[in-house]
Amino acid sequence: MSRSERPARAGRLALRDIVLMVMLGVVFGFLYWALVQAWNALAILMGPAGDLAQHVLLGGWLLVAPIAIAIIRRPFVGIIAEVIASVIEVVFLGSAVGPMLIVAALIQGAGSELPFALGRYRRFGWITYAVSGLIGASGVFLLSMFRFGWLGQDIFWLRFGVQAASGIILGGLLAKVIVDALKGTGVLSGFAIGRAAYADAAAR
Repeated sequence: MSRSERPARAGRLALRDIVLMVMLGVVFGFLYWALVQAWNALAILMGPAGDLAQHVLLGGWLLVAPIAIAIIRRPFVGIIAEVIASVIEVVFLGSAVGPMLIVAALIQGAGSELPFALGRYRRFGWITYAVSGLIGASGVFLLSMFRFGWLGQDIFWLRFGVQAASGIILGGLLAKVIVDALKGTGVLSGFAIGRAAYADAAAR
């Protein structure tokens, strides 16, 4: 079994891991706020179908979890990064959603992290990322379904299908593209993802 396929070790996070996790949460908190502005603009452009704009872009709010997990490769970092991003949105950027956004972030982070946890934080292929986005999007859809009374609507399955696709593409596959791009620059060499890549290269 290669170094990159070994399960995450138990124990405390290194200081650099904590700093990176917080930085990712803060950066994506601002990016998520910008995504809200894109949502509003898209809703206007879509006219009568504008209510579906939230589902089209939902996957974008899932990005930080798989990125943090792939880089640090330790349990719970995806959930924590998502929650930090939501706190930035609520406390510092005045999100109209309020504290409920933090609840949604917990669900999104847990759903996004689940496939990586089931793979013991050693599987980072396209399928794992795609499933991560799907579960994260599905989890928050269930919350919204009860909050907004979507169940029983004629467009219920359209809502779910669009949100699931967004989760897979924006919240899963795009995350892998970003992680691979960052890994290619060498800036992640001091983190678990970089050490695993070095060990695999040395073993060949």
